[in-house]
Amino acid sequence: MTTARPTARPTALVTGATSGIGRAIAIDLGRTHHVLVGGRNRARIDELVGSLPSAEPFAGDLVQGPIPPLPASLDVLVHSAGVEAGSTVEHTERETWETVFAANVFAVAELTRLALPALRAASGLVVTINSGSGFSSTPGGAVYAASKFALRAFTDALREEERLHGVRVSSVHPGRTDTAMQRAKVAAEGDEYDTRLYLAPESVAAAVRSVVDLPPGGTIETLSMRPTLRRG
Repeated sequence: MTTARPTARPTALVTGATSGIGRAIAIDLGRTHHVLVGGRNRARIDELVGSLPSAEPFAGDLVQGPIPPLPASLDVLVHSAGVEAGSTVEHTERETWETVFAANVFAVAELTRLALPALRAASGLVVTINSGSGFSSTPGGAVYAASKFALRAFTDALREEERLHGVRVSSVHPGRTDTAMQRAKVAAEGDEYDTRLYLAPESVAAAVRSVVDLPPGGTIETLSMRPTLRRG
């Protein structure tokens, strides 16, 4: 399913666009961009495509492949797909490490590599949705944090490599956000879920919009955001 593309709309590819932060980003960018809706669940992809003014599916498993065909020119690439798993180092086996890194780092690197010609053609922008865990780790969070540290290193290197090609690169680090993944995490921790303590996905989308809308002469290289309230 594809909705008609108005002329002169820039193109944005959003991975993980069928839920949570990725969906909020796709909806926000849909106001001004032709959105390639990335995900694995075709029914959810088609539902979102049908609700946007200009969109088309980008359906596929970025870990297992193959990666769907990319356009010749790409203005924005938002990496929002990701997973969280693992426990303490003592209780986390190698398979879990490999699964998390495959989704949060390796798939991002491969899609970016394939998209670079299209990004260079448009003097485009790469946005990685990282995490507060990309700056610090806590007990039981080694696997996820290590993948986000690696993602930050990837983003930093890509930014410097692509300066001369006119491709801007931004790393957005939201704190805990009200998503299905967050609710599952809090339930596993045995805490009461209070939505006031979490960012809304739309707030993260607004931050991404700030990155996207900055004139091309500048780059918001790293953006960190946290919920205003904290658990007492």
